[in-house]
Amino acid sequence: MSAFVALDEVSHAYGGSTDTPAVEGLSIAIEEGEFAAVVGPSGCGKSTLMKLATGLQFPFKGSVQVAGEVVSKPVKIAGMAFQAPTLLPWRTTLENLLLPLEIVEPYRSEMRRRRVEYSARAANLLTSVGLGGQGEKYPWELSGGMQQRTSLCRALIHEPKLLMLDEPFGALDAFTREELWCVIRDLQAARKITVCLVTHDLREAVFLADRVFVMSARPGRIVLERKIDIPRPRELDVTFTQGFQDIVHELRSHIVRART
Repeated sequence: MSAFVALDEVSHAYGGSTDTPAVEGLSIAIEEGEFAAVVGPSGCGKSTLMKLATGLQFPFKGSVQVAGEVVSKPVKIAGMAFQAPTLLPWRTTLENLLLPLEIVEPYRSEMRRRRVEYSARAANLLTSVGLGGQGEKYPWELSGGMQQRTSLCRALIHEPKLLMLDEPFGALDAFTREELWCVIRDLQAARKITVCLVTHDLREAVFLADRVFVMSARPGRIVLERKIDIPRPRELDVTFTQGFQDIVHELRSHIVRART
């Protein structure tokens, strides 16, 4: 498979091949620079897919490739953001952004020499998501939306080629969530980064993605691939159009069937 992210007939069970699989016969191909979204019923293996694609778990059957290489260890070119921002409360916002560079090579070895450069990169990232001048604040001084923006920046600080998002906006109120849709829309458009978003929010998936993949109930596999042909750039007003709502209802009907 020549896709940037390619899972081919993958099966995985957390207790080993003798346990009930979380995913079975799972195949998905995401092109470089594409924004893909994965939706499906609860427990269908969406987060497992993300762990397999980033080398946090390994399948007992099938193959996983990222950027043309078989995944046999954690993928260094990937950044990840989750529903909980998990910022360290004793570090400032800027220091939280720098944390991955203090841990992962080759940045770790160069941190002392290039700290000023890395700090400037972090400050520019914060500015790009509307947090300019907030770097010296601690996480408890930030709103939930500001913390999640910081989490996105931390996932991007090492300039990854692949961004994996696991329900990153699920804990936020509707207005903040929609604001962050626009933030990640603009970041992806500017950086041409490959994005895989795992979400329960069908409006979120349709607004952001080039393609939406629907998974079956556990053990999960892809049962539908839906191209989203709504022109870009997309503004929030498009979510109120009949065409947008028709796609959401179509996906919802497939998920209802996938649960049975």
